[in-house]
Amino acid sequence: MASGRKFPHTYVIVFFIVVFAAVLTWVVPGGRYARERVEVNGTEREVIRSDSFNFTENEPQTWQIFSAIFDGFVERADIIVFILLIGGAFWILNETKAIDVGIRAFLRKSKGLEKSRWVRKIGADNLVVVLIMLIFSIFGATFGMSEETIAFVIIFVPLAIGMGYDSIVGVSLCFVAAALGFAGALLNPFTIGIAQGLSHLPLFSGIEYRLFCWLVINLAGFAYILWYMRKLRRNPQASPVHEEDGYWRALHAENKNEVHYFTPGSAWILFGVLTVFFGMAALRWPMTEMKIGLASAALPVLPVLAVLFLVSGFLTLRKSVHFFILDLLAFTIFLLITGVMGYQWYVMEIATLFLALGIIAGIAMNYSPNTITRLFLDGTRDILSAALIVGLAGGIIVILERGKIIDTLLFYASSGMEGLGQMGTVSVMYLIQTGINILIPSGSAKAALTMPIMSQFSDLVGLSRQATVMAFQFGDGFTNMITPTSGVLIGVLGMAKIPFAKWVRWVTPLMIILILLGFLLLIPTVTMTLNGF
Repeated sequence: MASGRKFPHTYVIVFFIVVFAAVLTWVVPGGRYARERVEVNGTEREVIRSDSFNFTENEPQTWQIFSAIFDGFVERADIIVFILLIGGAFWILNETKAIDVGIRAFLRKSKGLEKSRWVRKIGADNLVVVLIMLIFSIFGATFGMSEETIAFVIIFVPLAIGMGYDSIVGVSLCFVAAALGFAGALLNPFTIGIAQGLSHLPLFSGIEYRLFCWLVINLAGFAYILWYMRKLRRNPQASPVHEEDGYWRALHAENKNEVHYFTPGSAWILFGVLTVFFGMAALRWPMTEMKIGLASAALPVLPVLAVLFLVSGFLTLRKSVHFFILDLLAFTIFLLITGVMGYQWYVMEIATLFLALGIIAGIAMNYSPNTITRLFLDGTRDILSAALIVGLAGGIIVILERGKIIDTLLFYASSGMEGLGQMGTVSVMYLIQTGINILIPSGSAKAALTMPIMSQFSDLVGLSRQATVMAFQFGDGFTNMITPTSGVLIGVLGMAKIPFAKWVRWVTPLMIILILLGFLLLIPTVTMTLNGF
């Protein structure tokens, strides 16, 4: 979209937020709650003592703005390295043309769906988008998918461009969908699990009403994305990132060139090595304890994957090495889900998995070690700006912590709820949690910081602790899509090459809808008798 206005660069916006945080340390007095270690759902966590707040001398920040940026890089090192490794690995993958082959095949299949009358009525694109988003929303609601979405951006943005949309739609397919599920938080152990544990509620109780909320939140979020897609179908230049998407459109046009299908001997050798690897893993871990919330089941996941890889790998290699690499990508995703749900994988393991995928894809294409190295470095160079902005945003939290004002802000917020009644209290709790999420985007850290105070205050006004947990859940979830302190959001936007200012402009109407919806969904927790409340 051509515009006479020049949006500030994302780096400029984030730096001025760091400066604003430093200004706050001059006007907000210092304060601190005492901390203690308690066991929550089998894990020891540090929580605050709600009756222990004391004002302390604050530490105004000036030149520390610059050292805070350094410390921000240190504290966000895991996300920064994750982005660099993902960028390098997917650059190798992109060079193989496998993803382009997959996108072409996917688009042909989706167009074929239009032969069905009911699909034509719904729209093949709409059906595909809803199904993809539903999967990621379930991941967000059950095991708190967040950082993992960074890796999927490089897959779904080219897919969205190929479908005729923009990078915002691509980000919505994975990141926004997972964020909607995260806000619904059916069985998320990192938010609902900790919040209920600290509130001394049965773990994952009240799930019936949360399921209803998750459905309503998804309905609103999906409808907004589908409306936006319809708008782009009518006028592609209505996209706020039309200019920035020139990068992706050029890449898409370049990849429309005819692909030479072949299968080198190195791919067959690699297939044999990986088959042995899968077999050894299946023997070493014949059963995997897969966990969703409180439920768990021992399943032969790795043996099943080993058999599936043997069959699918052989069949795809007979077609082309490109389809074999797509098969490797699919199994990488299967292993990611297995690792997260069965072996508590996090950023390090996921980054390692995708790094291995990139190297293996290069070997399958019979690239030399030097070529693989060059491509990897090209990828890290291309994505470096996304990694750097994550470290810069980390400086915001560092400044607030050094200034010793986070606890003071929490104390003032909780003190402002006195005398508001049940409905007023739960509404203000929701607003407080929404505001705190801008400062502390980590759901588990925010639960440990706020729930000991909020749960006890709810008892004083006769408010259900479950309602307090719901206020935390919505306040923690929605603004993850807009807070500049979120390393995940900044990383996702960097990968998609979407300027933060333009993202805010696009996502603000959705935020308003979801935040108002959160207020409406909190009303029954006060006015009705709900199971678990």
